[in-house]
Amino acid sequence: MNLSPIILLPPAIVCALGDGLENVREALFSGVSPGMRRSDTYSPGRMLTLGHVDTPLPSLDGFPLPQRSRNNALLLATFAQIEAAFHEQARDIPAHRIAVILGTSTTGIGESEDAVQFHCQNGYFPEGFHFSQQELGSSARMLAEHLGCTGSVYSVSTACTSSAKALISGARLLRAGLADLVIAGGVDTLTRFTIAGFSSLEAVSAAPCLPFSANRCGINIGEGAALFLMRRQSDGDEHAVTLAGWGEASDGHHISAPDPEGAGATAAILEALNRAGCSATDIGYVNLHGTATRHNDAMESRVISKLFPHCPASSTKPLTGHTLGAAGAVEAALVWLTLTDSAHRLPPHLWDGVQDPDDPALSLAAAGATAKVQTALSTSFAFGGSNTALVLKTV
Repeated sequence: MNLSPIILLPPAIVCALGDGLENVREALFSGVSPGMRRSDTYSPGRMLTLGHVDTPLPSLDGFPLPQRSRNNALLLATFAQIEAAFHEQARDIPAHRIAVILGTSTTGIGESEDAVQFHCQNGYFPEGFHFSQQELGSSARMLAEHLGCTGSVYSVSTACTSSAKALISGARLLRAGLADLVIAGGVDTLTRFTIAGFSSLEAVSAAPCLPFSANRCGINIGEGAALFLMRRQSDGDEHAVTLAGWGEASDGHHISAPDPEGAGATAAILEALNRAGCSATDIGYVNLHGTATRHNDAMESRVISKLFPHCPASSTKPLTGHTLGAAGAVEAALVWLTLTDSAHRLPPHLWDGVQDPDDPALSLAAAGATAKVQTALSTSFAFGGSNTALVLKTV
């Protein structure tokens, strides 16, 4: 096993904050997200605050029908940001040594929604629809085939930890010597299905979400994608960002609610710290899962207040919406931006400032807050008790 540090090259990102690192950087630290707005497009008759992607997406007419979906178009638009870097990195690497691992939960569900509605009205499915459009491996396969990568290719779909697990899987392949370059990240797009599902749990807020507030009333769902090129450290990587540690745990407490005491979340965080060779006091910023749902916020505030009582923290979901399967990678990209920001700005925690008296208080980063951060933590938690933690560090 090769224990060289795992380098995270500059990521590609598209979300409600914008398109590309520089646009997202300025929107993130200003606390103004152009794509967060009210709409009933995905919930007819009910206006909801959602995180929209406004980037023009490429046509997929030249791709096989099973690969034509809005999800895959967003993936290609995002990958275009790092395509030149990919070809540079891949120049001397055989195709079978390049892996593609993506996290997602929606794939082509939007296309299936339209096709089913068409079938209900006409009695047959429309041309241009193929049931494989919603197959969970579609996005990873499409990108790998597009690039000619013949190494490991697969998708991870564990709800809101999906793309964090994709990054972890990429690191494991590199450590095990099974790949020399990995494209890892996640992509998810807005659909009526996911919004209806979360609405049935009474977990969706019509107003902007308020993580950790006494007045919180649910999540804002968003869409987005983030991709990293990952490789082992080599000469010339003195100022790079590494995936220094990661942890995973499953508490299996409930199909949709976390263990109230956060045993699994704590185990994942401690494993990530241990693998990174650091302690809780080394963490300079925590990107919280922070969904603004009562059960998640209560659990996470208990865990974070105990492990990181004075560490600056924020949930960036009021700025991106909860991007579901893409959330782990999107938030890892925001942490990457935090670690590399020359002005040492922290992502602000947007809320009404009304602390829930039933939950431990956290050191939530106010607008304009700064700190020189060299090591940061990002948490992701999902249905079924899936817990992940990533430690990113500058070298």
